[in-house]
Amino acid sequence: MNRKTAESILEELNKLYPHTEDDINFLQFRNPFEILIMTILSAQTTDVIINSIRDELFEKYPDAQALSQANQVDVEKIIHSAGYYHAKAKNIIATSKMLCEKFNGVVPDTIEELILLPGVGRKTANIVTNHAFHKTLGIAVDTHVGRLSQKIGFSNNTTPEKIEQDLMKLFDKKDWYQVNFLLISHGRAVCNAKKQDCSSCTIRNMCKSNNS
Repeated sequence: MNRKTAESILEELNKLYPHTEDDINFLQFRNPFEILIMTILSAQTTDVIINSIRDELFEKYPDAQALSQANQVDVEKIIHSAGYYHAKAKNIIATSKMLCEKFNGVVPDTIEELILLPGVGRKTANIVTNHAFHKTLGIAVDTHVGRLSQKIGFSNNTTPEKIEQDLMKLFDKKDWYQVNFLLISHGRAVCNAKKQDCSSCTIRNMCKSNNS
């Protein structure tokens, strides 16, 4: 797909899902530590579930120092509804320990440093740098973004890393911050994985997989 068509699609999605640079967050965080931990926990579950456990988790463990000293079983009880709670509890405790040991308890603001943390890949690192620090260093590619990128025609690749590279080449850097938000929004509202409503999709005439 050429850049002109891709930008037209992004413009149309902007009309459907209006937002500001400060209002692209599905997770209701209050500081960089919270968005880091919540994003790690959000794998294979919904934002609604993660938002629902936020208060209990961070009232008990408000910062990296507190969570680094947590008993894993106690953490598992709080995050149980998030699924994969054994691995997730282990990761967020280990991440908190590394934050304390390597970064003085402060969440770093670079991709290179963030991906050193347990349970943190490029997707999580991109979300943290973008949402917490307003630094556009890449594009977070989750299941929705990967699926729609292939379906619409933004990328012919299958791995998140290669899809991210395709998206970064296709869109102007000033638009990177919103690609994740817009594709997730469209994937939930119209282009659902289980049932695509192509007949009412306003970008169907530009979509590679047009089924109308």
